[in-house]
Amino acid sequence: MCKFGSVIKMNHLDTLSEVELLGLLKLGDKRVFDHFYKSYSLPIYRKLLKMTKVDILAEELMQDVFVRLWDKRHLIESGQPFKSYLYTIAQNIVYDFYRKAAREERLQSEVKAFSTELYHHTEEKIFFKETREILDKAINQLPAQQKLVFTLCKMEGKSYEEVSKTLGISTSTINGHIVKATKNIKEYMFNYEHITLAFSIAVMMAVNKI
Repeated sequence: MCKFGSVIKMNHLDTLSEVELLGLLKLGDKRVFDHFYKSYSLPIYRKLLKMTKVDILAEELMQDVFVRLWDKRHLIESGQPFKSYLYTIAQNIVYDFYRKAAREERLQSEVKAFSTELYHHTEEKIFFKETREILDKAINQLPAQQKLVFTLCKMEGKSYEEVSKTLGISTSTINGHIVKATKNIKEYMFNYEHITLAFSIAVMMAVNKI
């Protein structure tokens, strides 16, 4: 531990072997997590894009990969190549997503109806307003830092770099807050049975256009 601690303080992560880094990750070292995110987020995104053919979906699922990595870090086997391990998580997440979408029989029709008819029917506008109100409640229940970062990036449309300068934190830390905030908001909104997955996704995508 002394060796690892001194190396981490000196920011010499690149001098550690993958096995050593994975050992630190399993212990909950956030700097190592950030290191892996910077190294592998783009390759994972590209793999997911090839699988889904939708850039927004690929980006969201990429975030889910790293959420799962952090949540299940204690299960990592140090002897397994880390890149292959991440690719396996990515593949499983894609399969899980499509299985869930298949179970939601109305998903496809609701997304289509939302995109083509929302602004033509008063009752749908009312529904959209209600969904937005629930979204606002979901945001308000976030921890203070998550709420602040999510509001600046997603509600006000500021870039990670702008928020980094404003708050004095790294862009990888900002991304971590966005990942956790998005997960918490999804869980909150899915508690409302009448707010379907399709409308929740649509609101999350259109929030800056309201």
